[in-house]
Amino acid sequence: MIIRRIRSIENPPTTRISVRETPASRVGIDQEAVETIWNSVLNYYRLGLQPAMAMCLRVRGEVILDRAVGHSRGNAPDDHENTPLVEATPDTPFNLFSASKPITAMIVHGCVERGLFRLDDPVSRYLSEFDQAGKRDITIRHVLSHRAGLENVPGAIDLDRLGDHQRIRQLFAETPMASQSGVNSAYHAITGGYILWELVREVTGECLRDLQREWVCKPLGFEHMNYGLEPRHRAISAPDVYTGPPAFYPLTRIVKRSIGMAVKDVVTATNDPRFLDAVVPSANVFATANEACRYFELLRCGGQLDGQRIFAPATIEQAVNKAAFTQLDSVIKLPIQYGLGFMLGNPLLSLFGPRTTGAFGHLGYTNILVWADPKRELSVAFLNNGKPFITPELLVWLNIPRTICGQIPSQKAR
Repeated sequence: MIIRRIRSIENPPTTRISVRETPASRVGIDQEAVETIWNSVLNYYRLGLQPAMAMCLRVRGEVILDRAVGHSRGNAPDDHENTPLVEATPDTPFNLFSASKPITAMIVHGCVERGLFRLDDPVSRYLSEFDQAGKRDITIRHVLSHRAGLENVPGAIDLDRLGDHQRIRQLFAETPMASQSGVNSAYHAITGGYILWELVREVTGECLRDLQREWVCKPLGFEHMNYGLEPRHRAISAPDVYTGPPAFYPLTRIVKRSIGMAVKDVVTATNDPRFLDAVVPSANVFATANEACRYFELLRCGGQLDGQRIFAPATIEQAVNKAAFTQLDSVIKLPIQYGLGFMLGNPLLSLFGPRTTGAFGHLGYTNILVWADPKRELSVAFLNNGKPFITPELLVWLNIPRTICGQIPSQKAR
């Protein structure tokens, strides 16, 4: 089996540390704990599946880790040996992929906070096209919690028509439901974001990108942390790279069912200028690790950060509460606990490490992870641009959040 790896693995890897990083002792944590966490990241880098990686970790508001390793350009498996190498830095923007979903969800929750609609309103009340093909009773809550019964809409990702609102509405109106709404979890990789986009656009008259800029980016001073990537920032970004072994059945079927394209084609599409220009609500927020971490710090702190009130505490609480019991998701075949736009931690099986009840965040295709853990008073963003699917090295990746949990105990354990 041919495994696609980066052309050259630095040994030892060169770590680039941001000036934002402060001594861990300021929050009562030994610096050795920080180095142990970073070494777990370097162990993953050494496997050769990630051209570039960046991590930012805050504890009680202090940035105790803000680093990058690898190359954003020039070291992909298909790059020519003479391709110039561009070092990844803590300020390199990455595509968050599905970790974009919480950002879109919070705009929806912001609309609820402003009284523009309620979570239990049927979508068809605002989008008349939805009142057909059995979709009349789908609520906004169902969409946010992956229980709308519309896990895939064929043709939703058409690079030439990503901003064609009339086409999007027509596609979703005509598509029959795959399952009864409000009953079972079925991951909405792309569909949920488009429904929420049209809903927000209908009640505000604004684009998601503009609302994110006005509600979040301007008050908090984010340069990126928004949908798509401006042309002037593309040279410093980390394009997505297809790595790892060839995908195999049934994984290929899962990706095709949820996204509507093959695994390799996902990478090709997300590097396309048409994708970078567009708003893809479930999959194309670009951010640096520091920005993504800071956003989740905002949520951990109840919607206020650096003196700026962005969301009400009740809004955050509503978003990260359990939406249903943990179920085996019928699309991705994993037991996932969903909130309203978030994946949630639990005592046993959790993306965010062991004993993470109360944690909330999201996975991004395929090894991106962003989350906040209120009990540990931390927020984390781990971003990367290699896109391996399922490999044995996944255990090394899973060891990263496990190491963070082991090195930073919960408040109760301190």
